[in-house]
Amino acid sequence: MSKFPADFMIGAATAAHQVEGHNIYSDFWAMEHVPNSVYKEPSLDAVDHYHRYEEDILLLRNAGCNTYRFSIEWARIEPVKGEFNEQEIEHYRNVLNFCHRHSITPVVTLHHFSSPKWLISEGGWESEATIESFGKYCRYVVSRLGQLIPYICTINEANMGKQITKIMKRMMSAATPKKKDTADVQVGLNVDMGTRMEHYYRELGETFGIDPSKVQPFLAPRSKQGELIIMKCHETARSIIKELHPAIQVGITFSLYDHQALPGGEVSVRKEQQEDLLDYLPFLQEDDFLGVQNYSRKIHGPEGVVPPDDTARLTKMGYENYPTALGNVLDFVASHWSKPIFITENGLSTDNDEERVEFIKQALNGVYRRIEKGIPVIGYTYWSLLDNFEWQLGYDQTFGLIAVDRSTQTRHPKESLSVLGTISAGGID
Repeated sequence: MSKFPADFMIGAATAAHQVEGHNIYSDFWAMEHVPNSVYKEPSLDAVDHYHRYEEDILLLRNAGCNTYRFSIEWARIEPVKGEFNEQEIEHYRNVLNFCHRHSITPVVTLHHFSSPKWLISEGGWESEATIESFGKYCRYVVSRLGQLIPYICTINEANMGKQITKIMKRMMSAATPKKKDTADVQVGLNVDMGTRMEHYYRELGETFGIDPSKVQPFLAPRSKQGELIIMKCHETARSIIKELHPAIQVGITFSLYDHQALPGGEVSVRKEQQEDLLDYLPFLQEDDFLGVQNYSRKIHGPEGVVPPDDTARLTKMGYENYPTALGNVLDFVASHWSKPIFITENGLSTDNDEERVEFIKQALNGVYRRIEKGIPVIGYTYWSLLDNFEWQLGYDQTFGLIAVDRSTQTRHPKESLSVLGTISAGGID
């Protein structure tokens, strides 16, 4: 039996907009409801985690897990610029207190993709003003809840805009976009360069009251200036958190692939690794941990990324089911980062829970072996706790450890939840 260290954190993760429901002041709510929306369906009441969080956290705890990563929704906290909602702060205080009462370590993400609608109307994630706005939001939250939060991820997948930018460039340069590109990002994002997208952005311009070309949500192609703004937001948040509660452990998360080279693909691998993580390291030197999020691998040939061969097992998202990718990514990260590593997302979208069980066991075996090698991995939160709203792809994707009948919001825990809890409590066979 391979048993993790006694203080190792194992649990699951969610994001507010994907599970809570009725996030009506957010940019995503607006984007889901405009005419010609590219979203398959609106989030609506999602899986009603906002009202059912106690039930969901107890299912996680009763299975044997000890950690829950979730996000606080900026659009709920500050629905109108400068007007903070104390009632919503109390809601998240209740969530945090419930975690502590039931011996669950809460890991809080301050920004997980969704933003207040007003922020996008003011320039969004390409505007210098966002740095100050994000700082004020962080100060408000941490000043009221910081004593209950041991770990904070400031921003989820800070490199996602860069990854989207690369996909768009590839698609624009191709005569016929490849089907594989639609699943090239580790989120439910379907990038479509056609006429539908043009109509969609025209509608967004009207909704946000700005030039359609200036609509800049977090999940959008990003300029170099936008990349710098994200990092300045992180640095600002970290400074505020440490000022208010120095004991809080602060980090940021990145979407990272296991980049593997075929003969001649080594240069392409090094380029992707540089862009995915290494470019950001100068901004992270004062962080306490690094959040690693991995779902699959990318194979590189002399001309760049090549699709999986016909023998590869694919997930419902369309990318390769390759659980050993996580251990390989840990090796890469540890060669450039000596502080603690927190695996904040890793998971599988499948309708066959036996595949999910296999994925979890193989992924965590890889994690255990890296800990034995001395890599300072401190936690693992599977994505996700619940089958949820997978952004543009709606409710068809099934990453969850718990299925939800959305007609009744009844929870149906899967065997994979029990397996993850057993590993947390006892280890891996």
